[in-house]
Amino acid sequence: MQDLGPVAWPPEPIRTDRLTLRQSATRDRAVFVELLASPEVHTYLGGPRPRAELERDLPSAPDRWPGSFVVDLDGEMIGQVLLRRATGHRRPAAAGKVDLGYLLLPRAWGFGYAFEACAAALGWLAAALPGESVVLTTQTANVASMRLAAKLGFAEVERFDAWGAEQWLGLCSPPV
Repeated sequence: MQDLGPVAWPPEPIRTDRLTLRQSATRDRAVFVELLASPEVHTYLGGPRPRAELERDLPSAPDRWPGSFVVDLDGEMIGQVLLRRATGHRRPAAAGKVDLGYLLLPRAWGFGYAFEACAAALGWLAAALPGESVVLTTQTANVASMRLAAKLGFAEVERFDAWGAEQWLGLCSPPV
C-alpha cells in the first residue's frame, strides 16, 4: 500500500455532526498503541501486535501521511480511517484503486461513528481526487463490517480465501 499521491495534505479538519477527522498528533500515540494491540479490534485483521513492540517502535506522531485520518470525538481520538492506494493487492480487481480501512476502539462501537467517519473520508476523497473508485476488503465473518460496506455503497466484486478465512472485496464507484 502507498499513499494517495498528489493531494494537498494535511487538509483542514473534516467536521461531521459528531466527529472530527484530522491529522495525527503526538497526543494520539497511546490510542494508536491501544488500537493496534487490541485483540477485539484485530479479531478479523490477523490478530493484535504485541504492546511492548508497539511501545518501543511506534513514532511519536504515527501515520502522518496523506489519507490517514484520526477519528476524534470531543477532542479525543477514538479511531482511524485510512485511504491508501492498493498497490500489490492480492486481487487484480483492487490493484491501483484507493483502499478504505478503519479501526475504532471497542468503546466506540455501535454508535454509528464508523459510518460517519468513513462517509466523511470518502467525501473528502471525492473532492480531492474526483473519479476515484474505492475498494474495501473484509472477512465475511465480520458482520458489522459487511453491513457498513453496504451502507457506504460498496457492491461485492468477489469473495476469496486468504489468511485462513473467506474475504469479501467490495467496490464503490464514483458518481457519474
